[in-house]
Formats: sequence, C-alpha cells, structure tokens
Amino acid sequence: MPDPTLPAEFALIARHFRPLAGPGALDLGDDAALLIPPPFRDLVLTVDAMVAGVHFLPDDPADLVGRKLLRVNLSDLAAKGATPLGYLMTVSVPRGTPDAWLAGFAAGLAADQAEFAITLLGGDTTSTPGPISLSLTAVGHVAPGRMVRRTGSRAGDGIWVTGTIGDGALGLAVAQGRLGDPTGHLLDRYRLPRPRLGVPIAGIASAGMDVSDGLVQDLGHLCRAARLGRAAGLQAEIEAALVPLSDAARAAGPDWLATCLTGGDDYELLLAVPPAREAALQQAAQAAGIPVTRIGSFRLGAPGVMVRDAGGQPISFDRPGWSHF
Repeated sequence: MPDPTLPAEFALIARHFRPLAGPGALDLGDDAALLIPPPFRDLVLTVDAMVAGVHFLPDDPADLVGRKLLRVNLSDLAAKGATPLGYLMTVSVPRGTPDAWLAGFAAGLAADQAEFAITLLGGDTTSTPGPISLSLTAVGHVAPGRMVRRTGSRAGDGIWVTGTIGDGALGLAVAQGRLGDPTGHLLDRYRLPRPRLGVPIAGIASAGMDVSDGLVQDLGHLCRAARLGRAAGLQAEIEAALVPLSDAARAAGPDWLATCLTGGDDYELLLAVPPAREAALQQAAQAAGIPVTRIGSFRLGAPGVMVRDAGGQPISFDRPGWSHF
C-alpha cells in the first residue's frame, strides 16, 4: 500500500507511475536514473511533447493519450533503426485533474510497455494553469555506427513508405466532426499510431525519418538534410497515385487527397533506399508483416518535393505540412 505519510505529489507518483518503473529507475526514489546500455551498442535518444488541444483532443480517452505519447517516440526510434530501451517522462496537469484520468493514462502506458518491451526510467510531475502538457524522452540502442540518419539520401535512391498515408490526418477530421468514419479505422489511426519497430532498416536505408508533420513536408526535410556538406542539392519526385491509402482514406474521396499527403500524424517510416537494397527492404518488411511501397525517387536538383498526378502534371498544395509556428 502507498505510504499515507507521503506528500500528495509523491503519493501520486507511487500510485500511478512507480508500477511502470524498470530496474534503472531506482524505484523512482532518486533524482536520476541509472542506465546501463547493452554492451557494444550506441545509444539513440529522442523526445516529443504532446499538448491537449494541439496533439490530442481534451476528451480523448486517457489510456490512448498515454499510448500515443509513448508510440510517437517509439516511431522516431524505429526510423533510426533502434531498439527501445527505456524512457523518461514529464507530466504537467491542471490542479483538480481527476485521479481516474491519471490512472487511465498510466494504464495505457503499462499496456504498451508490455507490447514494446520498454520501461519507465524516471521523470517529473508538475501542475500547470494551462492544458495538459506531456513530454517523453525515449532511449534506444543500435549497433555502433548503424543509426539511420536523415542525411544519407542519394540521387537514384527510391522513396519508400511503410503502411498507409493519410489515416491520421483524416482521423483528426473525424474527431472534429468534419468527416464520416463508418468503420472507425481513421479515428483509431489518429489516436493510436503504429510505430514500425519490426522492420530492420539499419544497413538497408541510406536515410530515413518518420512521417509526423506530413509526407510532403517531411520528404522535403530529407532533401534539405541530404544537401549538408555537398555542392549539389537533392530533389524528391513522387507519384500521388503510388502513395498507399487505406480503404477508409479512399472512401473519403479525392477532395481529401491533399490532406492525406500533407496532414501528418501518420507515424509511418519514410525511407531512402538504394536500388540494390530494395529487395532486402521488401524481404525484411514481409518478414515483419509490415507493407512497404515505393512512391518515387530522388534526383539531383534544387531541394524540394515534386508531386505528380496520374497524368504526370505537378500538384500544388496550400501548405506542405504541419507547423507549430
């Protein structure tokens, strides 16, 4: 039983978060965690924040908020070819937040800790006058020198994505009442991303990231990153007809295509893969049970993204993706 003499904050931690702690967390009783990485492995660290009203809706189920917080960070580890190891977390909630919300949030984390073999290392809890604000730092590991970076794309590399694109952005439209969703598929994909940890991309992809801010915008990030340290730039060209859409996204109709390509919240892998390694990617993805699709290629040119329609004509967008500023 929790110690009745504990101050309220520490009682909350003991009640909801101590059961999530792994060995390195020191039972959440110290000011820091003690992390011993696997021998002969490089550490990979990533952090993402989620704010109510921005990254999730205030009435989203608390357990799914917890799972999404963990999964968006696991998606970043997947894009680096890393294996999860542990995570740190900061939870800022308004005073008076129901204990049931925190219990549900912790239950969601516990469910995904079991699924993805990761445990809590430590963190911080605070009150805030604003909306619920959450931050999570995930730690993973890779073989030395094998982390997949953004900077490695080359002219001639194929552009590949996992899964389907656009479901998350359409799911937000569903949650906001702007789109129907008879099967519930779109709303589920918005609330519960699928981090693609099962595809061993290290040694296959020359560059990669996950699609969080929109396919077109994130592909532009790869183009700009590839130019670092080079005289020539890199341009991406994709065919809209090749971008994999779910049945639910296709049912939404062509008016939603721009949302699918620029809306974000996909958390699928976006990879640059040399032609000689494309078969290896397909084999690895098939073994993991995760579909992959080639949607275009990189070529020399001014950094940017060209999207062509079925007739080969360029498609323009009001904005390439999501921006916080």
